[in-house]
Amino acid sequence: MFRKFSLADIIILAVALLSLVFSEIMYFQGEKIDALFVGIWVPSILGFGIYLKLIKRTKNG
Repeated sequence: MFRKFSLADIIILAVALLSLVFSEIMYFQGEKIDALFVGIWVPSILGFGIYLKLIKRTKNG
């Protein structure tokens, strides 16, 4: 299963996970508005990763 992940996939997943963790840390430290802003990045980052996969798939045929 993990052999299908490219380096770009791993980087995008790591960045999304780090964004989620950073958002939770900020939330529990009391910076709730900033934490919500950073938390919104997670689906955006994952959506960008899906977009890149679709572009790669259409170029390869």
